[in-house]
Amino acid sequence: MATPRHPSLYQLHWRVWLTDLSQGLGRTATLDDIPDAEFDRLAGMGFDWIWLLSVWQTAPVAQQISRTNGEWRHKFQVALPDLHEEDVAGSGFAITRYIVHEGLGGDEALARLRERLRCRGLRLMLDFVPNHTAPDHHWVTEHPEYYMAGTTSDLAREPHNYTKVGDAHGDRVLALGRDPYFAGWPDTLQLDYSNPATQEAMVGEFLRIAEQCDGVRCDMAMLVLPEVFERTWGRRAPLFWPDATRRVRERVPGFCFMAEVYGDLESTMLQQGFDGAYDKGLYDRLREGHARPVRGHLHAGLDYQGTLARFRENHDEPRAAATFAAGMHEAAAVITYWSPGLRFFH
Repeated sequence: MATPRHPSLYQLHWRVWLTDLSQGLGRTATLDDIPDAEFDRLAGMGFDWIWLLSVWQTAPVAQQISRTNGEWRHKFQVALPDLHEEDVAGSGFAITRYIVHEGLGGDEALARLRERLRCRGLRLMLDFVPNHTAPDHHWVTEHPEYYMAGTTSDLAREPHNYTKVGDAHGDRVLALGRDPYFAGWPDTLQLDYSNPATQEAMVGEFLRIAEQCDGVRCDMAMLVLPEVFERTWGRRAPLFWPDATRRVRERVPGFCFMAEVYGDLESTMLQQGFDGAYDKGLYDRLREGHARPVRGHLHAGLDYQGTLARFRENHDEPRAAATFAAGMHEAAAVITYWSPGLRFFH
């Protein structure tokens, strides 16, 4: 990652934060309502980066899918026993446009927040979701060729991986966004990275995002690697990341790229232009509680280890307090946050 040598990142979910602020204010809060004292506190704690999770515009279709999916609903109610309908906002990774959500105050409010962070020496990280879009993204009707098309036979055989999409031209079958090991995410549609036009359109989105922040965390970044894409969809895709990261850096020197990556592909992502990558390997070894695998993991060269994002929890993992027993919890924290690399707190 960028200087300082071993920076610290704090992941914030704006929907939770602003919901709490709204209750205190008696009205809907925006990014402008976050007190300066909060940023003073985070800077005083030694953080270098603030990752503001899920700032981009989402829309009702994905939200309704979240509200009516029985399996998801059960998980929501376990996490929040007094769940209300309005609490289910929909996934922040089912994006309709890379513009700042209207509930946050729009692009202008984000620009003001970024300046407040910058005055305190804090850098802003946002999301980029390369693999898929929301089902109500405008490309679905304007550029259906950007998406992975299916057939009625695909839909009948794999209803968990395909869906029917209707528009003025009739019904079409499109693939749900997914990785090769799990069923599709029903609130997303899969982009076709074997189509050069899709890749060019996504680089355009990337370039717009780079004007609004100092770095991005790329969601499931390994899914658009040619070998992973081919394993999932049976067709080869050209390389995306080396060209995309180069073009962004040409416009915004010093821009930072962090990959969410699994499957032991961290070094691959680093070779393709990323500054840092999730260290899921260390997390898994710590959770299993065996010293030898942890020790072996930390034998890698320091230059490589310095590129890894170390964490004990994030929004995709259970809370650390529920995962690690007392005593083990503290030991895992010491190993995680005293190892070289990005110190990633949720």
